Amino acid sequence: MEQANIDGISLEYETRGSGDPVVFIHGAHMGDTYRPLMAEPALKDYRFIGYHRRGYAGSGRPDGPLSVSEHAADCLALLRNLDAAPGHVVGHSSGAVIGIQLALDAPDAVRSLTLLEPALLDVPSGGALIEALGAAVPMYESGDRAGAVDSFLREVCGKDYRRSVETRLPGAMEQAAADADAFFTGEFPAIAEWLFAKEDAARITQPVLSVLGANTDAAIGLPTYSEIHERVLEWFPNAKPFVLPGAAHLLQVENPHDMAEGLATFLANN
Repeated sequence: MEQANIDGISLEYETRGSGDPVVFIHGAHMGDTYRPLMAEPALKDYRFIGYHRRGYAGSGRPDGPLSVSEHAADCLALLRNLDAAPGHVVGHSSGAVIGIQLALDAPDAVRSLTLLEPALLDVPSGGALIEALGAAVPMYESGDRAGAVDSFLREVCGKDYRRSVETRLPGAMEQAAADADAFFTGEFPAIAEWLFAKEDAARITQPVLSVLGANTDAAIGLPTYSEIHERVLEWFPNAKPFVLPGAAHLLQVENPHDMAEGLATFLANN
């Protein structure tokens, strides 16, 4: 991977292909979840940019917790550094929240927004999911980093999540344990503190693709992400739905082929 050093911030990134730029903002714990998508032939005509947010893998470590706005500013700086703005922004889970904030803070830098099950947890069943996810915190605080990561991912992705991770992202679990500080001391509280209302969504007029895994609700035993999907379609003025078959919350890892096909169709129309 390459390094971009921007105003004292170091971000590790890689690109593939040429054409209109597409940047992927990863979610919690695993910074390489863009790679199965990047490798798909359906996206070969795009300049696909994947990067590790601060605190992950070879990117710089922040001095303290980062807000959602600061993560969005990092992505914007990278896009401008790579002469990739405006770009199509794809965000997964907490990365989708960062993508939303980027569209609010720098609308001219975002051509379209693809939201892969964004962490908009202020929905009826969101509290139950947050409570389940919170069980990982005392494990982390006791020093069991690997156990905390596994506990969190089992709750948000389903108990069988490791099957696709170990097949398509070898070494990801070990790296996630090494990067656990970035999530538990910074990202988790930042997402909890982030405020987003219907009036904010109305300001985002770019085309939006809302992606829901067909298996997510069954995998986690809660309708949280279906509720989020419905909210995105209701709140964002130019949102369209895409239900990804054969996938739960690790959408682009579990079914990269169909995810790439759906994304390519959306991008071609926008």
